[in-house]
Amino acid sequence: MKDATQRRRTCHGAWCRIFAPLALAGLVCLALAPVPYRPARAQTSDRPYIGIARSIAARPATRVAFPIEVGQVPRNSFVRVRGLPPMATLSEGHAIASGVWAVPLSALADLTITLPATMAGRADVIVTLVNPDGLALVEAKCTLVIAGPPAQPPPPPPFDRQRALQLLEKGNEQLVQGLVASARQLYELAADMGLAEAAMALAATYDAAELDRPHLRGVQPNPKEARRWYERAHALGAYDAKRRLERLGGS
Repeated sequence: MKDATQRRRTCHGAWCRIFAPLALAGLVCLALAPVPYRPARAQTSDRPYIGIARSIAARPATRVAFPIEVGQVPRNSFVRVRGLPPMATLSEGHAIASGVWAVPLSALADLTITLPATMAGRADVIVTLVNPDGLALVEAKCTLVIAGPPAQPPPPPPFDRQRALQLLEKGNEQLVQGLVASARQLYELAADMGLAEAAMALAATYDAAELDRPHLRGVQPNPKEARRWYERAHALGAYDAKRRLERLGGS
């Protein structure tokens, strides 16, 4: 009995010494074997939603894009837009109250807002998805940031006829002395102030027929400039400007 037990122990030890390393190696291989990749399944929501920009910058008297995205929408639903500035309009849908519009789903992707010219500041616009029974399903908020209108240039000063006549007189004095360049500068200043007589005088300094004077001999005419200033004089109401233009003809 004792010998048999001893033999079994000896045999078991031998088997352990042979197969235990093999079993351990197998476990290691299984642990290191690559695991097949399984992509994670996207988590999709079955609830209605609205996608819209949180803030939109705009200017008065302009049209600005106002796209709205919706999903998981029951049939025959629509979008209600509230909080629009007074007199603002949407490119699609219809107004149901002041600043409130109902918009069909088919028009949401290309929706635009046309803003009034007098609008400036901020407007909180609320977009609501409404089902056919009139129940609100989900809401989203967008802030319109509307810049003020561009600064207008100051109005031109009133026509100072007395000052323009003084410039014209000084120009005549310069012209009599043969100082044509100085005279032209004074005439142009007075013409820019709206004095028709000054525009006529300036045109004459380029008109060959008007340069036939002893103190203006040698001044080269310029029919193109003469026509330009005669046209300006005509626009300002000079009586004789049209006749001189006809005299210039096609020159």
